[in-house]
Amino acid sequence: MDDGLYFSDQHIAVRDMVRAFARDEVAPVAAKWDAAGEFPWETVKRMAELGLLGVPWPESLGGAGLDLLSYVIVIHELAKVDASHAITISAHTTLGTSPIVNYGTDAQRRRFVPMLAAGRVLAGFGLTEPSAGSDAGGTKTTAVRRGASYVLNGSKIFITHGGVGEVFVVTAVTTPGVGTRGISSFIVTKETVDLPRATAAGIGHDSSLVPMPGFRAGKKEDKLGWRASDTRELIMEDVEVPAENLLGPEGAGFANFMRTLDSGRIGMAALSLGLAEGAYEQALRYATVRHQFGQPIAAFQGVQFQLSDMATEIEAGKHLMYHATWLAHQGKPFTKAAAMAKLYCSELAMRATIKAVQLHGGYGYTKDYPVERMMRDAKICEIGEGTSEIQRLVIARHLLKELLD
Repeated sequence: MDDGLYFSDQHIAVRDMVRAFARDEVAPVAAKWDAAGEFPWETVKRMAELGLLGVPWPESLGGAGLDLLSYVIVIHELAKVDASHAITISAHTTLGTSPIVNYGTDAQRRRFVPMLAAGRVLAGFGLTEPSAGSDAGGTKTTAVRRGASYVLNGSKIFITHGGVGEVFVVTAVTTPGVGTRGISSFIVTKETVDLPRATAAGIGHDSSLVPMPGFRAGKKEDKLGWRASDTRELIMEDVEVPAENLLGPEGAGFANFMRTLDSGRIGMAALSLGLAEGAYEQALRYATVRHQFGQPIAAFQGVQFQLSDMATEIEAGKHLMYHATWLAHQGKPFTKAAAMAKLYCSELAMRATIKAVQLHGGYGYTKDYPVERMMRDAKICEIGEGTSEIQRLVIARHLLKELLD
């Protein structure tokens, strides 16, 4: 892809900075944290110091003051090396922080966004429930108004930063019996479960946040991939949430969260594309140094064809993903474009990582090379933030609506 088509000099500077950070500081530790299944506080602190946890937010709110394209570049570049670090930025920024930026009051933005943009604490997004996955409108968590507070009861599952995070935006039913129009959203707070390591790293905890009794992290998931990303259940038992923590008007929670997911799908497309490109780069290098039958395997047509297919599909994915980003940046409708980018790039990530393992042969199945981790990391991209099946539904609805219009 021609960099000049989408990138300014500033975008290229951001890309080069993140690329160097990923190569020099993330790549050496990615396998260690993946194997341990532990959150990488030390490198997350470095990401905060570099401003990567607040890229698209204005400087007045403590952010880097950069644009959406810069933010997507950050995720894309990090995912080439490690998806766990990339999803930490994506989940914190798009899912955890953007609803407060986009739908919060001035007081809510002033209270929460500076600490999130600076990366002092981590944020999360509570939508998925045991009986409400793709059917996000089937939310069972309730919020009952009692005086100056709402009392929340329910649980959320598969929540990125569920344990390590301290600020969350969650949905709950405030008006039963009216479907999605009865779902509202709230800002809730708790203490990180990893306080000793967070304190040692000097990040992840803010004593000015008052934990809400009854709001806690549940079971940590032992996952196939994204193992250095913290994923847990969130449990709410008679949690008193001040009325001023209602995010947007009552009944707007579901619609606002769906719009948040549209943006999240661009981030997931960027992460997926990074995984595909990282795996391709590993396979390309390996093919030039691995010899069989007296020559590099890159000399064989069968290998060349696979590398050619990977490179071509990655270029197509770049245009889909960066086009969706451009539409969002310009304030144009981008729901269909985001769904297409997420669908294509996530399935590409799976195809490309499988090919990369195959091209490495038996070595690709070992932990001596990063492609096996990339393949494990790729699978969730077809599931998280809307499955491939949901993306196809979203795209089809837009196609049919366009025909009728």
